[in-house]
Amino acid sequence: MKKLNLFVAISVLFVTVCISQNYRIQNGIGVFGGVTQFNIDTDNLATTSEGGWLAGLAATVDLPNRWYNLSYNIQLSENKLGIAAIPVGGTQAESIDYKVFTAQIALLGHIKIFKNHLTIDAGPMLQYNSDLDLQDETKENYLIDGYNTIRANQITEISRFNVNGAVGASLGFDEFKLRAQYIYGFTNILSKLNKENFTEDVDFKGNQSMLVLTAMFVF
Repeated sequence: MKKLNLFVAISVLFVTVCISQNYRIQNGIGVFGGVTQFNIDTDNLATTSEGGWLAGLAATVDLPNRWYNLSYNIQLSENKLGIAAIPVGGTQAESIDYKVFTAQIALLGHIKIFKNHLTIDAGPMLQYNSDLDLQDETKENYLIDGYNTIRANQITEISRFNVNGAVGASLGFDEFKLRAQYIYGFTNILSKLNKENFTEDVDFKGNQSMLVLTAMFVF
């Protein structure tokens, strides 16, 4: 229910922004979905990227006689990543799964390489995400690899609001496009962990990275 409420709230904001502009929306609304590969780039944790899914809406703003277009995008995704941890009483680390849900709003510029059939896409993105959700509760007392006292259930509260940058390319026709995108987090997604009362002295720093491949249908 929380995810649904979040989706509705952001959708209303998305539509409001689009209507408030003085440009006409070109080719209607795009609906897209696809797969993701998510990770957190950090020296504090041994992470493994894992797959997920993404779905969203896009509205392209037509700028006549310009070498680029603009689009407003809203997308929701569910992603997983693995973090190395050691079982209680064990010595060998294993990767345990965490899940994170993200809602993103982006303003993208689309550089026209070959009319609207091939574009290079880039722009800023605002993100709201959930905490890390440990998938197997039986592993909550595992020790995070590299630490003596920090356990798997103590690293779940990450920063909820983040600023990202997105770059990629779109290929296709007016009614159908394929899009590849790389999203990088400019803000420290692990900064909230530095407020935890860990007995070990550690300065958590990490930036999310996400690879996205989607197919878009335009109506």
